[in-house]
Amino acid sequence: MLFELKYILEDWRLIRLKYVKRKEYLDFLHRHQDKKIIKIVSGVRRSGKSTLFELFKNDLLDEGIQPAQLITINFEDMDNEPYTQADKLYHYISKQLIPDKMNYVFLDEIQNVNHFEKAVNSLFLKDNVDLYLTGSNAYFLSSDIATVLSGRYVELKMLPLSFKEYVEWNRQNNNTKKNEELFDQYLESSFPYTLFIGSEKEKLEYLQGIYSTVILKDIVARLSVRDVEVLERIIQTLFSDIGSLVNVNKIKNTLVSSGYKTSNPSISNYLTGITDSLIMYPVSQYDIRGRQLLGAQKKYYAVDVGLRRLLLADHQQDFGHVIENIVFLELKRRGYEVYVGNTGKYEVDFVAIDAKQNIKYYQVSLTTLDKKTLERELRSLQAINDQYPKYLITLDQINRTANYNGIQKVNLIDWLLNS
Repeated sequence: MLFELKYILEDWRLIRLKYVKRKEYLDFLHRHQDKKIIKIVSGVRRSGKSTLFELFKNDLLDEGIQPAQLITINFEDMDNEPYTQADKLYHYISKQLIPDKMNYVFLDEIQNVNHFEKAVNSLFLKDNVDLYLTGSNAYFLSSDIATVLSGRYVELKMLPLSFKEYVEWNRQNNNTKKNEELFDQYLESSFPYTLFIGSEKEKLEYLQGIYSTVILKDIVARLSVRDVEVLERIIQTLFSDIGSLVNVNKIKNTLVSSGYKTSNPSISNYLTGITDSLIMYPVSQYDIRGRQLLGAQKKYYAVDVGLRRLLLADHQQDFGHVIENIVFLELKRRGYEVYVGNTGKYEVDFVAIDAKQNIKYYQVSLTTLDKKTLERELRSLQAINDQYPKYLITLDQINRTANYNGIQKVNLIDWLLNS
């Protein structure tokens, strides 16, 4: 048995070389390891949460933790259906705990357990249990559950691969393509598994699987949606309007003009389900002068631009909004609260505010080599009177680091690789 286990562990160490080493996310888990707090990793399906746990468990084994101290249950596996009741889950895990050692308990897709917070809360009370959970939707930490677990958990909000992670993996696997070529590939999808898919057709089939699962499991089933066609049309509308302010009335008018019957309350309910599924993120307007949020209009950005490519085959050349989406996701990865800026007269693509309330302003454009385009993109930033940093992000290769009276121009690829 020990002989077999030795080779199983060695095989895993070889396999893990193929995976992306998600350093920032692993650092988060190590930072909170063995501390009396529940570690929750949330993120859209297939963003790499389960793989992150596997990499972390391998690190624990390297530290000398014994395999028997690791307890893992994935609730998407039908074999674990008997434990989807809180009491049965608690008793099952309790029987496996080693009394005189720390036990590392990993519960994957915990939202599939009825009243999971009861089992989690009881396990948390044990001094020899270190708890790690994942969930694929925002609603699994609803206000009621958050109240029960209040002060007892930290949350890591996980996204698919950053471009920097994408490039690092390709370099580790001897891919010598230029960064610009890799960026073109990255736009096809940032979901980790697509690294192992060669053809565009297979990538689209894989993305279709993710999309269908999110729609059916995370939106339709939870909200008891009857008119799935209207739901999908709303999603297509949001993907089509990336970079544009929308509200419930605008979406309703778009649907009605296309022959669909719906109501404002239904649309609001669907929007909640869409954003809770983490397939899209809402971004509110921010009054730069008054330092406050504005109105009901929001922008929506996709968790992966490859999904937009899947749903809107006729929008393939809309690169301006695509790179705007990429910038939004990167700002989220870097820990900012992100808003759409409003100066009163002009719109600023992004206002990024960190935990210490420091602000950065970003304007995003495919290119500003044309004089009129440059003037248009600069005027939004020029209208801001404060001294916080201001950036103009483009894909320009020429004049890629110009400075316009304090407004710093940055090449997008350079910016993504230099976090």
